[in-house]
Amino acid sequence: MKYAPVQNYINGRFVTSQSNRKLDVVSPLDGNLLSTVPMSSAEELDLGVRAAKSAFPGWSKTPIKERVQVFFRYKYLLEKNLQELALLISEENGKTNSEAIAEIEKSIELTEFACSLPQLMTGEILEVSKGIECRTEHVPLGVVASIVPFNFPSMVPNWTIPNAIAAGNCMIIKPSEKVPLSSGRLAELLKEAGLPDGVFNIVHGDSEIVNAICDHPQIEAVSFVGSTKVAKLVYQRATHNFKRCLALGGAKNHLLVLPDAKEEMTAINIVASMSGCAGQRCMAASAMVGVGKVDHIINRICEEASKIIPGKNLGAVINKQSKERIEKYITEAEQQGAKILVDGRNAKVVGKENGYYVGPTVIDYVKPDMAVAREEIFGPVISIMRTDTLDEAIAIENENPYGNAASVFTQNGGYARYVMEKASAGMIGVNVGVPVPREPFSFGGWNESKFGVGDITGKSSIEFWTKLKKTTVKWNLEAGVNWMS
Repeated sequence: MKYAPVQNYINGRFVTSQSNRKLDVVSPLDGNLLSTVPMSSAEELDLGVRAAKSAFPGWSKTPIKERVQVFFRYKYLLEKNLQELALLISEENGKTNSEAIAEIEKSIELTEFACSLPQLMTGEILEVSKGIECRTEHVPLGVVASIVPFNFPSMVPNWTIPNAIAAGNCMIIKPSEKVPLSSGRLAELLKEAGLPDGVFNIVHGDSEIVNAICDHPQIEAVSFVGSTKVAKLVYQRATHNFKRCLALGGAKNHLLVLPDAKEEMTAINIVASMSGCAGQRCMAASAMVGVGKVDHIINRICEEASKIIPGKNLGAVINKQSKERIEKYITEAEQQGAKILVDGRNAKVVGKENGYYVGPTVIDYVKPDMAVAREEIFGPVISIMRTDTLDEAIAIENENPYGNAASVFTQNGGYARYVMEKASAGMIGVNVGVPVPREPFSFGGWNESKFGVGDITGKSSIEFWTKLKKTTVKWNLEAGVNWMS
């Protein structure tokens, strides 16, 4: 075992869980044992909540310009330790080194945005009547919780940590039990940056802790990122207990390709989108709809996909079960009449034969009712459907229950605008394979890709992590008495 057993992080120190239930943490790259992670109890969650509750009065009363100084230092520490953090991500998640570096770079950008919150949370003040002023201010909620997935061990936690804490809240984070190592390192960096004890806490576990977070009476808000099935359950349970909740689910992102699209640019973007992070991201391109005669572009996509080599520029999927599930989707599509143009099944990497790899896979002549066209595969697989008209392509995109992202590849501005208006997704791209907004623009989908109001990053997140206090003030006697007072 390469690393010591994973511990919870409560009130500024790592503590050994009292639970006897533990899971192995296995590297997807080679199948080697990295560590073990405890399945903590609800009582251990309560210890974290109590620590956060105790820290909240002092932290929330600290002026925001002082709070964000922690995140200026945290940003520096992310930069300083970038290579080490990227290696840890690669080991526990299976990403390539370049993808892991990009994840830390995005974490740095997210932290930069949090440092700007003093300029964005200034509130408003107005003399609404002679001698009478009204003002608003953003007030932190209290103890909040963030439940994060395996596919981005650093970036998704940093979707919430900097903004929620800089806004004055104290936080409990529940990492994925598949990738628990990175969050512990983030805790160390936050403490080194000067974050007071108790403001940030980590409780490891499985569904028992997720349910306990949703039920805990002193947790005011819950964010979740994961599958749609679990997102629905978390949203229902948290809101049933009168908490704020923002739960991000899965996706089936459609790329609409028109015949006039730039062949090389389109193929490179599509392949990068479908294979980046081994397809294990909610913004991955997993469904392409070719409109009219696009065989020349499909041929180029296959050429580009063949350049993606497992173990070289394609990382591993998270575990054996995921590999088997992805390959089952491919086999089922083939049995139903689809044509496998590039086959990534049974991929092996020399020297890492126990790793979990699926090669890039391109499936043509997929029908909209096939599972590979409807369901989130979460692997480096793209399913190609064909239509005669753009309206037919848009109808396919609209009929899918998800709504994270959609892109159109064309050189026609009118067609691009038409798709931008008609696509049923929260994030739209034009000639962009992964239309993720950059800060300060927020991340968030529609339909069954998101449950709750607002977005998890950017300016929109301020409304989620704070509540608005309105104050009306009258000092002047000459203001008299009117309908306002």
